[in-house]
Amino acid sequence: MAALAVPLLALLLLAACGGPGAAGQRRKEMVLSEKVNQLMEWASKRSVIRMNGDKFRRLVKAPPRNYSVIVMFTALQPHRQCVVCKQADEEYQILANSWRYSSAFTNRIFFAMVDFDEGSDVFQMLNMNSAPTFINFPAKGKPKRGDTYELQVRGFAAEQLARWVADRTDVHIRVIRPPNYAGPLMLGLLLAVIGGLVYLRGSNLDFLYNKTGWAFAALCFVLAMTSGQMWNHIRGPPYAHKNPHTGQVNYIHGSSQAQFVAETHIVLLFNGGVTLGMVLLHEAATSDMDVGKRKIMCIAGIGLVVLFFSWLLSVFRSKYHGYPY
Repeated sequence: MAALAVPLLALLLLAACGGPGAAGQRRKEMVLSEKVNQLMEWASKRSVIRMNGDKFRRLVKAPPRNYSVIVMFTALQPHRQCVVCKQADEEYQILANSWRYSSAFTNRIFFAMVDFDEGSDVFQMLNMNSAPTFINFPAKGKPKRGDTYELQVRGFAAEQLARWVADRTDVHIRVIRPPNYAGPLMLGLLLAVIGGLVYLRGSNLDFLYNKTGWAFAALCFVLAMTSGQMWNHIRGPPYAHKNPHTGQVNYIHGSSQAQFVAETHIVLLFNGGVTLGMVLLHEAATSDMDVGKRKIMCIAGIGLVVLFFSWLLSVFRSKYHGYPY
């Protein structure tokens, strides 16, 4: 009887404790609670948590995890000369601050950063060879294809990142940007200049009816819009792209679905050159100047149109692959 009592007592104690499964579950919950508390403590100090290889493996890759982590893989050190990384980091900080200081802030999602010089082993582990890159590590399972942000297509504006985050995590973040006084100051300066001109020439307002002035202003507006300035304002693309391995800088995006800021400036210059050539051709045909000057204007106009329009076609050909020329 005594020999049977010992195993029976052990079984009773094991049942009272819930068995091996319950102990493992409690241990799992304790580890998860420690990870969440650690992340919340860091998030209270800075909106974007900087991680090295050890932190990334422990808090992002290793289970258990009931929270999503948005990680920006970047290279911010000056010797890396990644201008795009700095621009993307500014927008990423705006997004993270908007979430951190919103009333809806919870531990459902965290924003983190892995710099190449602090976590090169993480880049090797994920087979990453470019920066910046944004990846969502979901609360359950591994990242899928849609969890990698399409930077070249969407740009890195905080508003675009917020839409992607909402799509992947169902967490909606209202982006709040710090106040920018450049716009109101420029508007005030413009109004002051216009007011000053009206005051100084109050007795003679014929300049307001100058067709050439209004035509030039309208032409500048049209050139700015046709070059893609509004697309830049909405998408917030990088100015250019520098290959981190070769150091080559690309000013023209290779896809027809995206563009760089530098590309719009180039297209604006080309469109302006074509327009100037057309104006010279028109003047050569309608002006009252002597024949020699009109011939010079005609040749210059044809040269400008042919040269800049050829460059425009070259840009078009590099973006629309396979187009039947």
